[in-house]
Amino acid sequence: MPLVLYNTLNRKKEPFISLKKNLVGLYTCGPTVYHYAHIGNLRAFIFEDILKRVLLFNGFKVNHVMNITDVGHLISDADEGEDKMTKGLKREGLPLTLAGMKKLADKYTAAFVADLKQLLIILPDKMPKASEHISEDIEFIAKLQKKGFTYKASDGIYFDTSRLKDYGKLIQIEDDQDHQRIKTGEKKNHRDFALWKFNSQLGWETLFGKGFPGWHIECSVMASKYLGKQFDLHCGGHDLAQVHHNNEIAQSEAAFGKKPWVKYWLHNEFVVLDGGEKMSKSKENIIILNTLRDKNYDPLDYRYLCLGTHYRNPLMFSWEALEGARVARKKLFEFVLAAKNSKAKEDKLKQQQYLKQFTQEINDDLNTPKALAVVWEVVKAEDLADKDKYSLLLEFDKALGFNLQHLKKEKIPSAIVELAEQRELARRKKNWKLADQLREEIKNQGYLVEDNSDGFVLKKG
Repeated sequence: MPLVLYNTLNRKKEPFISLKKNLVGLYTCGPTVYHYAHIGNLRAFIFEDILKRVLLFNGFKVNHVMNITDVGHLISDADEGEDKMTKGLKREGLPLTLAGMKKLADKYTAAFVADLKQLLIILPDKMPKASEHISEDIEFIAKLQKKGFTYKASDGIYFDTSRLKDYGKLIQIEDDQDHQRIKTGEKKNHRDFALWKFNSQLGWETLFGKGFPGWHIECSVMASKYLGKQFDLHCGGHDLAQVHHNNEIAQSEAAFGKKPWVKYWLHNEFVVLDGGEKMSKSKENIIILNTLRDKNYDPLDYRYLCLGTHYRNPLMFSWEALEGARVARKKLFEFVLAAKNSKAKEDKLKQQQYLKQFTQEINDDLNTPKALAVVWEVVKAEDLADKDKYSLLLEFDKALGFNLQHLKKEKIPSAIVELAEQRELARRKKNWKLADQLREEIKNQGYLVEDNSDGFVLKKG
């Protein structure tokens, strides 16, 4: 059951074969840390975490690099508009200095890492910052300049895409006859992109002039520095493929002469809201992880929701869908806790049959919906003892990432228990109005109270 992945570069599923035996170089495009990551952004990192876990599940060692973009990402992919970090500085009233930019970046990098941890995403081996690789950017641009791939405009140094016959091979870029030239400077071709943007107020002094690197050059530099001139896997959202990733390929293959620079490209689809609108910061329709927590959802409810849709399909987000994911996730966790101490003798043969089925599904281009179906087939299986089920679920979890092995029964806060006891007393006195008020108060604090013959049971909502 080989691992098969859909390669955007070749537009088909392909068996995964690493460049070096059992060792995988993986680069995933990280956030631009000018604001909080929203759940649409976080879907990409959950998908990439599943990819990484499945590689480990298949016996590979993974060297994972994810960049932090803390400078150089303009509002428009067409090299127009202000830098996103500059926009963040203005929004938060910070000075337009490199020190102010670092303060902003540190704040939102910490928030992003906290989100990853709450979603049980394995942190990358390296998280290099763009601002700490300026000298490498300059060296890379000089190499392209020496090979004749650059030209200077009034606002920066540009990559000349006409020098590459196969530019845009990842996802074809459509010609646009009505393309508007940038406001400052002139591109020779609308596909050309900035390697270095001049800025007399903010940036670094270089031989090219004061300014900052282009967004695309940063990723090529950091990926190649830590993974080499050729590596196995590069991932990101579908929206990055046409411009950002095409540009990375162009400048990297021009610099190194290595084709392909990256062997496999994987892209996830968007999160779509009710009505079919894509979630994005520019549309101001974002939902962040804190919003879910404020509504008493566990971040793992969102992880479960993401696994219910294949990464190459749009994820339709609604509160009803998230509630369904929460119910399913909680049932799974409750079953694991109940089965944990089962003493029955294990049937290894039956376990192998189900493990083979699960592996077949998850190795088919990370088909998490079908893999979850196998999970529930195991939970409901009448031919398996709870001990077998528990062992299988822990094995499946190596790929799914819910940390089932370390689940613990949650301790209910004493204040919640006291409210439940007050409610029980109200029920005995048949004060149904007070009992209902107390139930609602308990619910608002994230817990459910269920009545039974012995009194009540409290659960996390």
